[in-house]
Amino acid sequence: MLKPLYRWMFGLLAAAFLLGSLPAPAHAAVDPGELAKAVQEIENLDGLRSGLASTLEGRTEPPTGQTFKEVCKPVGMQAKKLSQENGWKVKQIANKYRNPAHEPDNLHSKMALAKFEQNPELMGFWEPETLDGQPGIRYYRRINVEASCLGCHGAKESRPEFVKNKYPQDLAFDFKEGDLRGMYAVFIPELKAALEEN
Repeated sequence: MLKPLYRWMFGLLAAAFLLGSLPAPAHAAVDPGELAKAVQEIENLDGLRSGLASTLEGRTEPPTGQTFKEVCKPVGMQAKKLSQENGWKVKQIANKYRNPAHEPDNLHSKMALAKFEQNPELMGFWEPETLDGQPGIRYYRRINVEASCLGCHGAKESRPEFVKNKYPQDLAFDFKEGDLRGMYAVFIPELKAALEEN
């Protein structure tokens, strides 16, 4: 498949771009190698999401709670693991979220979603940011809706029963293939601030 190759190439190009194009003050206290690692890890995370979602293609039975455990939950668990192992804050964010923990967490994330909406070709970008009083830099990476996502994220009326029951305030429906589903957000604290905190 060419998709993994494209993901790898995108990660490499994005890392090369960010290492050569960020203004000095924005990343002076963040290790450039860590920035490149974050891009690659998010590409791997999106590859995991896409690969697991592709297992739903061609299924005739409706998605169930077990489907969620096999397809969506591992992505959230991997994001949590990346946070714990690297000292980052990794999360998924969307305007039309299902899990309230994925709601935009500040003005920067709302603006990032708007930027992706306005630029469908934009895959990711970095922003200097302060999160929870800690200075650092945040990587935003778009998530597009794939056909295999529509079993749970398509028309509101056709959502599976387990989704309706588990998420009564659900907003993550009425998507079409290719729509912006949301984004990954990776916050990397400045080295000095991270050292002081630890």
